[in-house]
Amino acid sequence: MIGQQAADSIERRSGVSLWRQIADRILQAIAIGDFAENAALPPEVALAERYGVNRHTVRSAISALVQEGVLRAEQGRGTFVLSRKRLSYPIGARTRFSAGLQGQTSERHIVLLSSSIEPASQRVAEGLGLARGADVMRLETRGEADGRSVSRAASWFDA
Repeated sequence: MIGQQAADSIERRSGVSLWRQIADRILQAIAIGDFAENAALPPEVALAERYGVNRHTVRSAISALVQEGVLRAEQGRGTFVLSRKRLSYPIGARTRFSAGLQGQTSERHIVLLSSSIEPASQRVAEGLGLARGADVMRLETRGEADGRSVSRAASWFDA
């Protein structure tokens, strides 16, 4: 089951929506084996209580994971973890998305989820060699392989 530590890691006013944080915690729980393939998730009400949010927020998280192909929702039965082929994705200093999955998938692409112009935080400014508060473009992307979501990233560029 998803432990209390996961509930404690939900941060309000962090800039990341609550439903996305919950979806990410569910993904983490699946990745570490808290939920086996084809296993049922706890009911929405139990998840809402665990994360300290309302049921609609949990429902949004589950809906996103269904759209991403991670979960299967069956009306009247519950929500289940889909079984899937495991991919090996080596991580390195300059790992490229397409190269990391080469030979394991036939179709790979990146989907732009959102973009915005925002003032650079100290960390982003240092990384890009800019002054803090300079305009930067933030891109939120999702990597897909054979129709399945396999990565999510935020990238910043000098605007």
